[in-house]
Parts: sequence; C-alpha cells; structure tokens
Amino acid sequence: MAIVPIGMVPLLQVYDMPEALAFYQGLLGFEIISASPVVDTPEGRFSHWVWIELGPAQVMLNTAYDEGRRPTQRVAEQQRWHRDTCLYFDVADVDSVHAELRSKIPEIKPPTNTRYGMRQLYVSDLDGYNLCFQTRIS
Repeated sequence: MAIVPIGMVPLLQVYDMPEALAFYQGLLGFEIISASPVVDTPEGRFSHWVWIELGPAQVMLNTAYDEGRRPTQRVAEQQRWHRDTCLYFDVADVDSVHAELRSKIPEIKPPTNTRYGMRQLYVSDLDGYNLCFQTRIS
C-alpha cells in the first residue's frame, strides 16, 4: 500500500491564542476553518485549538497550557526550540507580500535571493516560529 497524502497541516503550540490569532489573522490574513469551543479561563476567553488557512496553506494552533496553568510570561527555554521550525509558503510575488506586510510589521526586512534560486521573506510569530514567504526566481 502506498501512502499518498492529499495535504499536510502542521500543529503549532502557542502561548496565547488571542495574540497568535491577532498575528495570523490580523497581520497575515489567515481565516479560521474550525475551532474548539470557546472557554472562559483565568487567562481569558478563547478556543484552545484553531485551524486556519490562507489560500491552500493550512496551519493548526493549539494552546501550550491548560486553563490556569499558563505562566505569566513566555518561557524562554521553551520558546527557543520554536526557532528550529520554519513554515514555507510559496507565493506568486514575494515583493508584493513584503510591500503589504511592511505597513503592519515596520521592522520587517526585505526579501533576499538565495543561491538555490528562491527569493525569500522571513517573519517570526510571537512564539518564535519562523515563516518564510518565497517565490522561485525565473
């Protein structure tokens, strides 16, 4: 039997779901496909799990802590491992993506060309996960 996936959806653990959604929805334009029920917690009111999409790209977000167990701030030791994760998004024009994000993320650096034929733009979310928007150089 051959395994033939029809898609893949990574799951990212996030410290604060409302903040994560503000980044993915508010800054990048992702839309919610599905979510767990909204709960009232000592940390606020939110869903613990959210499935989002931007065009054909999909990502799931899940809170890293149960209700009442979240530390008062992100744990640096845990966050540093997130930097090892990078999600790559193929886009038609990475320079247009940069132009759009520049007004929302003033410190964003411009795209760069790689020696392997890609033009890439990197951003990091609040949890330290890296996102790369890229276009193949013709």
